[in-house]
Amino acid sequence: MAVVTAELNTRPVSVLRITVLISGNGSNLQALIDARDNGRFPVEIVHVISNRPTAAGLDRAARAGIPTTILDHTRFSERSEFDQSLAALISVHAPDLVVLAGFMRILGPELLKDCRCPIINLHPSLLPRHRGTDTCRRAIEAGDSEHGSSMHFVTPELDGGPVISQVRVPVKAGDDAHRLMARLAPREHELVVATLELFCAGRVKCVDGAVIVDGQQLVNPLLLNDHGTFTR
Repeated sequence: MAVVTAELNTRPVSVLRITVLISGNGSNLQALIDARDNGRFPVEIVHVISNRPTAAGLDRAARAGIPTTILDHTRFSERSEFDQSLAALISVHAPDLVVLAGFMRILGPELLKDCRCPIINLHPSLLPRHRGTDTCRRAIEAGDSEHGSSMHFVTPELDGGPVISQVRVPVKAGDDAHRLMARLAPREHELVVATLELFCAGRVKCVDGAVIVDGQQLVNPLLLNDHGTFTR
């Protein structure tokens, strides 16, 4: 595992400035917008960036008054050029935190080095199981009794950064990938919001590859229960 140190939030912040990266529908972005509008936590979504021009999440952001930028990865001949442009875009709004919410691009090491704030990712599996894509199908084919999603710090290792939090759902008889994802999606929304709440409260950071919550190193990821709160 690559060593990552993310010194954001050793105390509560007045307003947490976040940039959100998306590639598709933006339902998790919408969960963050709703939490902001409901006053659940002091967050300002300063920028939404999509690598896909047709991403529906761009419309969600625009309706919420959030600046948006399209950075179409197909217009770049080299991955490194895309990463450099993305790093420059992120820096424009000087966020405290970058949140990958359904962003379907691998971030290169140069971007991670250049980014001046922590980056966290929502991944639809119970990491370290099922890194990569098509995780619901793979969980069913593997005979898993439960599936879920994880929030983790991003490192150069694909879906391999320190895991902060998880939510679990059962895999039921007769499930296909669509049914399982439909069951997981609303719990994902809860997980993203609850995890951002930790950051806003200054309760979480990552030091030397370890997740620290309330001053203590996590042995296992925080688990979101049915009441929407975390247990260790």
